[in-house]
Amino acid sequence: MNLSATLPTFVVTLREGFEAALVVGIVLACLNKAQQTNLYRWVYLGIGGGIFASIMLGLFLGGVLQGLETSDGLYTPILKEVLEGLFGVVAIAMLSWMLIWMTQQAKSIKSDVEGAISTALKANRNAGKAIFILIFIAVLREGFETVLFILAKFQEGWTFPALGAIAGLVSAAALGFLLFRWGVKIDIRLFFQVMGIFLILIVGGLVMSALKHFDGAIVMLSQLDFHYAYLCHTSGGSCILGPQVWDTSAFLPDREFPGIILKSLFGYRENLYLVQAIGYVMFLLIIGGAYFQSLGGRSVSTAKNKASVS
Repeated sequence: MNLSATLPTFVVTLREGFEAALVVGIVLACLNKAQQTNLYRWVYLGIGGGIFASIMLGLFLGGVLQGLETSDGLYTPILKEVLEGLFGVVAIAMLSWMLIWMTQQAKSIKSDVEGAISTALKANRNAGKAIFILIFIAVLREGFETVLFILAKFQEGWTFPALGAIAGLVSAAALGFLLFRWGVKIDIRLFFQVMGIFLILIVGGLVMSALKHFDGAIVMLSQLDFHYAYLCHTSGGSCILGPQVWDTSAFLPDREFPGIILKSLFGYRENLYLVQAIGYVMFLLIIGGAYFQSLGGRSVSTAKNKASVS
């Protein structure tokens, strides 16, 4: 199995899927408490609708990339590299933003969802539709982020990322079931902290991949059209990535164990260029710093709340 394609998608889908599972679990618990179990069907419809919409979106965008893959246009390979780079940038932005935002909002998510359900139940006639929309958006949001992540890694194919996504969804659903149905105690905060660290490292790998795609597009453009030859002045195989920092393919290739694990979870590359290294470090400093700062903010806020209560 191609762990390089499967593991990152599994981690991303597990984390994003568990976020959606928490929302679903809170909604089901609220409906059960209000003795409105007849509205469960709207929850299930929202889950199915969100998953279906995510799959359709993935198939559409994937079809665009697949069409470029099989097209014989002169500039098609360049456009494909640019699109994959853009998908990577969007995935980086969305996953990073959602990671920090969810960390900051985690302490209020339960009360927010319960408030939305309480308002929906008071509406009577529109309660089912409101619940459907709430669940649909929660599932679609997480599904869209996963789709973007898979598209950003399109060059690794569809089969193994899809297997990782399915495994992540099943695991997230199982955790949600254990938490809300069987009452198994799960340290949700620790889970999201650990998964958040893995997510930062994995998305950091996307930074290096996106830069490589843009560099590849410029290399091909400079080779196909002499009018753009000035864009690339190097003979080392890189136009915008600068000099090569290392080449560890001889003793630690990233397509074999253990390099493939390091690549999957920590962004390791056997061939690394200066701009990629700078981009990776800057991402970890900025996004990683913001993430750990948000964790610290939550701890301070929790301590203040405990002090005020006592």
